[in-house]
Amino acid sequence: MNNVSKKTTNMVQLALFSAIIVLLAMVPGLGYIPLGVIKATTIHIPVIIGAILMGPKQGAFLGFVFGCTSLINGTINPTITSFVFSPFYSMGEIHGGPQSLIVCFIPRILIGVVAYYVFAGMRKLFGKLKVGTTVSLAVAGIAGSMTNTLLVMNLIYFLFGQTYAQVIGKSFDTLYAVILGVIGTNGVPEAIVAGVLTTAVCSVFFRSKLLSSETATADNTQKKSMVSSSN
Repeated sequence: MNNVSKKTTNMVQLALFSAIIVLLAMVPGLGYIPLGVIKATTIHIPVIIGAILMGPKQGAFLGFVFGCTSLINGTINPTITSFVFSPFYSMGEIHGGPQSLIVCFIPRILIGVVAYYVFAGMRKLFGKLKVGTTVSLAVAGIAGSMTNTLLVMNLIYFLFGQTYAQVIGKSFDTLYAVILGVIGTNGVPEAIVAGVLTTAVCSVFFRSKLLSSETATADNTQKKSMVSSSN
């Protein structure tokens, strides 16, 4: 495959996954799932899958797209806690600020980066073992999802702690316990789902060889090194 074909394949895949992210964000109750004062999400899953198939830079871009949908959703379809995601949200004395963009974008951008490098590291660790790819995909899916949950909830605590506690009707002294509860009840199930779907979808791509340059090159390099070592 020449460089032009690789770039074309990469652009098509990137556009496809970006479209999936936007579609999930637009469909009520599918990408952002209302759970009282917070919203669970499934949008991190195409970010993780796209990063594993295409590479960390593309994964970071998909995370940025995810962040854009979060910013838009928090602005035009807000809950009482949307100020942590949107600097444009304002209700009385409660309003977002520049730090909202940190919560909105940094965790999302890092989803794909972490997922890709966890997958690459795990696959290298397992070497020739057949189960290695499956386990690597599952762990990468979980790691990418938990990156989002842990960073978002902890950034909320450190950047908006007092205001967030006030809005949800809790004291600041008990806020971190509440955050740990959210991580346990929402973040862990999201991570399990991400691990299962990442394994299932990426396995199909691997078997059908529908890969872009980043993953395909890594695969070929690993195979060549195995052949060389066996000789």
